[in-house]
Amino acid sequence: MKVIENRNIWFIISLVIIVAGFVSLIFRGLNYDIEFAGGTIIQIDMHQELESHDDLTQLVKDITGDSNPQIQEVSGNLGENHIQIKVKEITPDTITALYQAIAEKYGLDTAGKTDLLEQSSISPIISSEMKRAAIISTAIAGVLMLIYITVRFRDICFGLGALIPLIHDCLVVISMYTILQIPVNNTFIVALLTIVGYSINNTIVVFDRIRENRPVYRAHELDRLCDDSIMQTLGRSLGTSFTTVVMILLLFILGVQSLRWFALPLLVGMIAGTYSSLFIASPVWYLLEQKIHKA
Repeated sequence: MKVIENRNIWFIISLVIIVAGFVSLIFRGLNYDIEFAGGTIIQIDMHQELESHDDLTQLVKDITGDSNPQIQEVSGNLGENHIQIKVKEITPDTITALYQAIAEKYGLDTAGKTDLLEQSSISPIISSEMKRAAIISTAIAGVLMLIYITVRFRDICFGLGALIPLIHDCLVVISMYTILQIPVNNTFIVALLTIVGYSINNTIVVFDRIRENRPVYRAHELDRLCDDSIMQTLGRSLGTSFTTVVMILLLFILGVQSLRWFALPLLVGMIAGTYSSLFIASPVWYLLEQKIHKA
């Protein structure tokens, strides 16, 4: 497999996905959940399984004035059917009116409001802090990995060659969030950091093999060095990725909606991480090696 010779193909594939994500980001933006945008969360025990959320969604729209409420099933005890409603910030009176309307429509407790399990609000200030925390935590993880790999391999080319694919993976995942309008919430931070940690493992395996094989190859054979090292680690990378992807895929298929919104970007990120470790990291290292050490 001539990975280095065909590096422009791999770069173009990634660029197309990332550019599509940026275009979607400009025209549609990210679908910020309550945790990031601020608003009100209401959890109700419905005592019944809803075949469709359409009627409930319309009821929430009419009472709260929110044109895009988020309604999802959440885990309860055995036999309980809980739903969670996320809307823009509303007053306590509106919360009461909303619960009363839902209770009357679905036959819940209207007097004691015992089926109203939770009501809470998140201010825009808190949501802004969470956005900042997501950016800072991801940036710190990237910088620390850059430092570690540079010191571990004693070569800045390896450090940058590992960092750039991590940025690539994050951009691909963000593109998926905006294209599919996946709600951006606390799991967004978890998904990004998980993908970064997973992707770097495969990259280090490939780079370690490049370092081991380098004394065997001449200076002008860097392309063969990379291609052979990738082929030698290909089985390990694909085998590990396959088992992980299968587990996440089952989580996406069998999980409730909230878990699916977490599993989908994680699934995309795992695939992107494997792809970047094999087809982005080594070509980037190859180009940096030629640019920096042969300048």
